[in-house]
Amino acid sequence: MKHGSPYGTHRVVEPQGVLPQGAWKIDNAMALCDNEILIDVSALNIDAASFTQIKTEAEGDLGRIAAVVRDIVGQRGKMHNPVTGSGGMLIGRVAAIGPQLARKIDLKVGDRIATLVSLSLTPLRIDAIRKIHVDKDQIEIDGQAILFETGLYAKLPDDIPEKVALAILDVAGAPAQTARLVRPGDTVVVVGGGGKSGTLCVYEAKKRAGPTGCVIGVSPFAKDCRRMSELGWVDHALQADATDAVSMMEAIADVTGGRMADVVINCVNIANTEMGSILSTRDGGKIYFFSMATSFTAAALGAEGVGKDVEMIVGNGYAKGHAVLALELLRESPTLRRLFETLYV
Repeated sequence: MKHGSPYGTHRVVEPQGVLPQGAWKIDNAMALCDNEILIDVSALNIDAASFTQIKTEAEGDLGRIAAVVRDIVGQRGKMHNPVTGSGGMLIGRVAAIGPQLARKIDLKVGDRIATLVSLSLTPLRIDAIRKIHVDKDQIEIDGQAILFETGLYAKLPDDIPEKVALAILDVAGAPAQTARLVRPGDTVVVVGGGGKSGTLCVYEAKKRAGPTGCVIGVSPFAKDCRRMSELGWVDHALQADATDAVSMMEAIADVTGGRMADVVINCVNIANTEMGSILSTRDGGKIYFFSMATSFTAAALGAEGVGKDVEMIVGNGYAKGHAVLALELLRESPTLRRLFETLYV
């Protein structure tokens, strides 16, 4: 067996000199290096921004969605959407572990795992697409993937169904970062608060802000606002279009008495919501852009253009302990668990 780079650079085909995530094409041959893990893949959870773009391109047609996904993986050796630049994550069973790595990790052949690194850097081969869940951003497949030595993963728990675990682990970074950012008494705005990651952030923000805080969920859809209100984790459910920056600012100003938000969490999967988030934040406040649809150029130049002194945080999907935290949310809240089982499985 060959020994590979812990970061997977040995699989970069083009261009040379970059890491697998930044590469246009990587080698997805399933011949294992002695420090890699081979996974039999059962499902892909496609990043929300990526899946939205693919559905739009395919006009919702399942056959065309499958063709687009196969084409991306065929060209690039990984599920790395060339339009959005994002990937997703996968679940499967460990098929083999390189001998140099086996002694260092707590996995064994047959363990069910979810990868916690992006599909945009994961060597992937799709043998068959079995089912596409258009409302859940999930695709059931037969195939295999490679996890590098530095690749993060989570063992799937026995007490949570596989598809539920996949749905929540895909966005585990969002509630973990929310837990870091929100303090008691904070006013928190969650843009996209009716979506998957947004719901987790709303729930976590309510816990952290406490009875003296205020949590505001924002969605352009009436059904999302109704659900947010019924769940009871928001103080205000605002039906507002985050791409209309001035209108969103006015809506937030109205419910906060002009004080605006201490923390804004942006979870939407569409473009052009940067300025709505910036204008909704008080000077000295913080914005966490979790969405892969975010243009960080637009955010940086936009904040400068309106004279906003705000701290803007890139949506790092990884935070230490984020998988444990996310799964624990399902255990502590039967309501949250039922919601995920209903909407995302």
